[in-house]
Amino acid sequence: MDGVFATIVYVLCFLTSAACAWLLGRSYRRSHVRLLFWSSVCFVFLAANNLLLVLDLVVWPTPEVDLRLPRLLLSLAAVSSLIWGFVWDAEKE
Repeated sequence: MDGVFATIVYVLCFLTSAACAWLLGRSYRRSHVRLLFWSSVCFVFLAANNLLLVLDLVVWPTPEVDLRLPRLLLSLAAVSSLIWGFVWDAEKE
C-alpha cells in the first residue's frame, strides 16, 4: 500500500503544480501583471520537476536511471525564474 500511496501523492503534486501554472498563465493573459507571468513560469518548471519525479521513482525505479540532476536543475530554474521576476519588477518601480 505504501507504493500506491506514494504514487498517488506524486501524481497529485504534478497535477496541482500544472494546474497552478495554467491558472496563473490565464490570469496573466487577462491582467498582464508581470509577476503572474514569472509565477506561471516557476510553476511550469515545478510541474516538469514533479513529472520527472514520477518518472524517476515510479516508472523507472531502477538504479540505472537516475533523474536526480535534471530534477535539481528544474528546481533551480523554477526558483531562479521567480527571483528574476521579483528583481525585474522591483527595478521597474
